[in-house]
Amino acid sequence: MAAISLRKGNTRLPPEVNRVLYVRNLPFNITSEEMYDIFGKYGAIRQIRIGTNKDTRGTAFVVYEDIYDAKTAVDHLSGFNVANRYLIVLYYQHAKMSKKFDQKKKEEELTKLQEKYGVTAKDLK
Repeated sequence: MAAISLRKGNTRLPPEVNRVLYVRNLPFNITSEEMYDIFGKYGAIRQIRIGTNKDTRGTAFVVYEDIYDAKTAVDHLSGFNVANRYLIVLYYQHAKMSKKFDQKKKEEELTKLQEKYGVTAKDLK
């Protein structure tokens, strides 16, 4: 118990550090049990979500109970080799993720409008 209180003592964490991790470059056939084995070594896990769609395969979100456990996991698992793939473990940043999805939505809307009005990319140039 003393180690826990020392760890959380006056330690200041960077602002991007949070309990939610975004993991990329996962093998497509990884199971949630394997994810719990890999990430559970660094602390209690609240939730793991593995991407199953064509766009999200090979990615996952891991939510830790404690922010310090999440930081330890990022420090130790970034570049970790799983089935000959090196993991990319990042802190989830809502602003960056929403920008990606907004861009995709805008591109889809533009494509629909182009199809609706019969406009092609050549016509725009």
